[in-house]
Amino acid sequence: MQHDKDSKATFYTCSCFSTDNVFLEEFKLHVRFLSEHQFRSDYQAVLRNLGCSTDTEFKDLLKKIEKEVERRRSLGVKSAERAAAIKEIYKPLHDHVYHLHESYMAPEFKQMVDYCRSDEASKEGLLSLMQTEAAGRVFRFPVFKKIFCDELIEEMEHFEQSRSPKGRPNTMNNYGILLNELGFDEGFIIPLREQYLQPLTSLLYHDCGGCYLDSHKAFMVKYDMHEDLDLSYHYDNAEVTLNVSLGKEFTEGNLYFGDMRQVPLSETACTEVEHKVTEGILHRGQHMHGALPISSGQRWNLIVWMRASQERNKLCPMCNKRPTLVEGEGFADGFTSDIGMSLLQNV
Repeated sequence: MQHDKDSKATFYTCSCFSTDNVFLEEFKLHVRFLSEHQFRSDYQAVLRNLGCSTDTEFKDLLKKIEKEVERRRSLGVKSAERAAAIKEIYKPLHDHVYHLHESYMAPEFKQMVDYCRSDEASKEGLLSLMQTEAAGRVFRFPVFKKIFCDELIEEMEHFEQSRSPKGRPNTMNNYGILLNELGFDEGFIIPLREQYLQPLTSLLYHDCGGCYLDSHKAFMVKYDMHEDLDLSYHYDNAEVTLNVSLGKEFTEGNLYFGDMRQVPLSETACTEVEHKVTEGILHRGQHMHGALPISSGQRWNLIVWMRASQERNKLCPMCNKRPTLVEGEGFADGFTSDIGMSLLQNV
C-alpha cells in the first residue's frame, strides 16, 4: 500500500493548467489561452469557420475564457472552502458508502485482484479473466454489485438536493460531483486505487505509470435528457482512468475510443465500447475518447483519474513540457517536486 507515502508528499499543479486545454462547449473545441494576441492568431480563423463570425461574438468568447482561466487559478482555494462547508452542513443519507468494503465488489473484480496479488500473476493470466475491447488496451469488467451502485447514486442525489455548495468536475461536465469535497478520498477512493486498482494497472500499464499511481482526481458525472447528454472527444489529465457505469435506467450512451492524443482525428478510426451498469472501463488517460449521447433516462458514472508523479514530473501531459510547479491543495494535479520524489523513493 502507498497510503503512508501519499501523506508525506506535497502535490503540485503545473502552471499550464490555467491556460492550456480550455474546452469551448459551444464549438466542441479545446484551446490554449496565453493572451488575446496569441488566441486571435491561433484560433480566430478556426472559430470564424465554426460560427463565431463577428467581433462582438469573439470578444464575448474572450471574456468567457478569461473568466475560466481565473476560475482555475483559484480552484484549490475554492474547493477547500466548499469541502469545509460541506463537512459542516451536509448530513449523509448512507454513511457506509463513504468507506470501501470488499462486500461492495463484484466477485469477478475480487477474483482479478486476488490473482494480481498472487505470486504467479502475469499480464497474460490477468487478460484471461477480463473482457478486452477492440480499442487497444481498453478493458471492461464488473467492479461493484448493483445494490451498492444504487445506494451510491441515492447518496449523490441526496447531496444534489441539499443546500451544500457544489463544484463542477471539469469544464466538459456541467453536472456532477467532486468526491474529494464530499469526503470520499480517505475512506473510499484511496483504498480503491491502492488496494484494488494498482494491482491491475501494474500489470496492464507498467509502461505509463501503472506501477506508481500515487494520486488521483475522482468525481461523478451525470447524463440526463434535460442536462448533459454526451461527452465530446477528449483525453484525460491522468495516466490511467477508470470509468464505472453506476446506473440508473438509460439507453444508448456507449463510449468510443480513437487513438492516442498525438494522432490526428483525421487519421483515426473510432471504436465503440459498450458500457453496462456495474462495469468499469479501464484505459490510458491519453487515449482519446468520448461518450455517445443517451437517448432516454438518466446515467451516473464514477470517474477516477489516476496519476503517477514519477511519469508526469518528467513531462506535463497537458503542455508536453517539463512542468513548472505551483503548489496546490490535496492531490492537486499529481506532480511532486524533485525533492519530494527523492523522499518518496527512500521511504
